[in-house]
Parts: sequence; C-alpha cells; structure tokens
Amino acid sequence: MKKTVTGASDAIHDLSDGAVIMLGGFGLCGIPENTIAALVKKGVRDLTCISNNAGVDDFGIGLLLRQKQVRKMISSYVGENAEFERQLLSGELEVELIPQGTLATRCMASGYGMPAIFTPAGIGTEIATGKEVRNFNGKDYLMELAFDSDYAIVKAWKGDTDGNLIYKATARNFNPMMAMAGKITIAEVEELVPAGELDPDMIHTPGIYVHRIFQGSGYEKRIEQRTVSS
Repeated sequence: MKKTVTGASDAIHDLSDGAVIMLGGFGLCGIPENTIAALVKKGVRDLTCISNNAGVDDFGIGLLLRQKQVRKMISSYVGENAEFERQLLSGELEVELIPQGTLATRCMASGYGMPAIFTPAGIGTEIATGKEVRNFNGKDYLMELAFDSDYAIVKAWKGDTDGNLIYKATARNFNPMMAMAGKITIAEVEELVPAGELDPDMIHTPGIYVHRIFQGSGYEKRIEQRTVSS
C-alpha cells in the first residue's frame, strides 16, 4: 500500500463537509499545521473537531474557528482562544467539554477497538447527566463511549514511507492515541525517510495505523505563555 502523498491538500482530498476529525497536539505543540491550513483553504464546513484544546486565535484549530468551519468542538482545555469563547457565548458553536483523562482514554479505547470505558471522573457533576453509571467494588463509574472519528490528523517529528512515526517530547501527549483511532489516519512529519531507516525501538506509532503520510514544512515553534524576569 503506497502511503506517501504529495502534500496536505492531497492527504485531505476526500475529506468533506460534516466530517468528524481528531486533531493531535497539546497546547501549541505537535499541531498538524500544514493539514489545518489545507482544511482552511479547502473550505470544508460543519466539522466536528476532537482535540485536547482549540488552539489560539491565529494558530491551530483557531484558524478553522475563525472561518466558521467548525460546527462542534469536543475538547478539554479551551482557555486561550477568544474567538472560541465568542462563538460559544453567542450560540454559534456547539461545545462538549470533557475531563482531559477521559478525552485521552476515549481516544485510546477507539484505537483498541473498545466500544466504551468506565471512569470515576465526572461522577456527581453535570458531566454525568444522562449517562449510565455502574458500581464496581463499591465505587461509581460513568460509562463513556469511545470516539467514532472519520479522520485522525496527527503531526510527528519523523516518519517513514511505511507510516511508522516518532514524536518528540510533549507532542506525544495526544498524537499517538489519536493516530490509532481514525478510520483514516493522516500524518504530517518534519522529516520523511525511506522505510527501514528508523530504529524500530524508537517508533511510537506503528505504520499499520497510518494511511497517508507526507513531509510538511514551515513549522512554527511557538511558546504558549512566555514569562521572563524583569
């Protein structure tokens, strides 16, 4: 199976309006910047985006939000995006906020082929409204469904033409589990090498999970919150 594609536009050629997509990244680290830019250019709309956070106003998913391309946002942390806040308060954007551990585990369950998980997070709060609760060994747990996503879009440090991926540092927080979970997984990498060049012991995502891969360019190394001494 040939997995390499010419670029981001080629990678999303069949992604259409109404798609449910997972987007890797943690804060401003490990963001699939090139593919997000291609989504903005393509103009697909009514997207449901599953991501730990919503980027900032001029970066990451914030670019999709600015163009009103996102119908629903499923996230854990959204506190850095003023446009997200505006759309939420005005009722323009549907939002599902999820505890971070639950978000991660629902991604992981999807990749493992599990239909649901049970977690104590959210018991006794609005998170539990309308959800099944079961008691195990005297403790209540919420049933949370695994995500059902059409695409997972991730960004890695290095990859090979078979789709094997290596992430660097904080970029491993959500990218690996999302890469396992998409019906179609698209990976952009800073460096693409021939199959066999990566050390097998260093691979974080085996190529069996990746359907399309390309080498990106122009990555920004942003700092989300910069604090300096006087």
